[in-house]
Amino acid sequence: MATYTDLISAQELVSQLNSPNLVILDCRSSLDDKERGKRDYLNAHIPNAFYAHLDDDLSSPIIAQETGRHPLPDVEALKETLSNWGIDEQTQVIAYDDGAGMIAARAWWLLKWLGHEKVAVLDGGWSHWSKEGLVVTKESKEAVWKEFSPNVQAHLLVSTEQVTQLKPDRDCVLLDARSADRFQGENETIDPVAGHIPGAVSAPFMENVNEAGLLKTKEVLQKRFTDLLGDKKSDQSIVYCGSGVTACHNLLAMHYCGLGDGKLYAGSWSEWITDPTHPIAT
Repeated sequence: MATYTDLISAQELVSQLNSPNLVILDCRSSLDDKERGKRDYLNAHIPNAFYAHLDDDLSSPIIAQETGRHPLPDVEALKETLSNWGIDEQTQVIAYDDGAGMIAARAWWLLKWLGHEKVAVLDGGWSHWSKEGLVVTKESKEAVWKEFSPNVQAHLLVSTEQVTQLKPDRDCVLLDARSADRFQGENETIDPVAGHIPGAVSAPFMENVNEAGLLKTKEVLQKRFTDLLGDKKSDQSIVYCGSGVTACHNLLAMHYCGLGDGKLYAGSWSEWITDPTHPIAT
């Protein structure tokens, strides 16, 4: 099959469901019910998909007062998980969810972080696939183990310590992917402290998709992020959100529209606020 490195349409995927060296990840998840995604998967999913649990597979355990809500998985643990799904350097990976691509983008970014370029997000995800009446199943695919060899791309990631040392107006553009009201410190119902990192710019990830839940055109996205970046390039951008998940959607959109790769502050707001000495803006 052709190589996809950011986005694949439903029609493209349905025509290649039985291609060799294809692994599909169902990343459906809910913050309110961590097991709902798995139940939805068992009820119906895209044929040949494996279920990827946000907390168990795409994150590591939370360490109180040290990490955010979705710490990055340990590299060795993630390597084992990917190997167990049958992913190696030849594998084309496609990820989807039912939340405008926000969890699927996390899977996409994790694979890129480990040096795997052949990974893309299903445009419109489960919602669009279902509306189109495309094939679904309850049958679970049996995985064939393949050895995944990580090649960590350290330049794609920044730490809390690195963020504290930045001068956003001079060194970078710090983009906050949360909704505009949470950025402003309003309607915060997830994290115990409201506000944003000083110097950050509001860049809600949901503005990357249209009313149908599909990613906007490359031209529209390129204008959006060019305006947000100003005189900075994509590799001078650092994206964060509440816990390092939805920020990946902005990174996906920038990559898709041809602007290149930004950096992820994986700890994001929920890690930033574990230290009371960190400044906060509203």
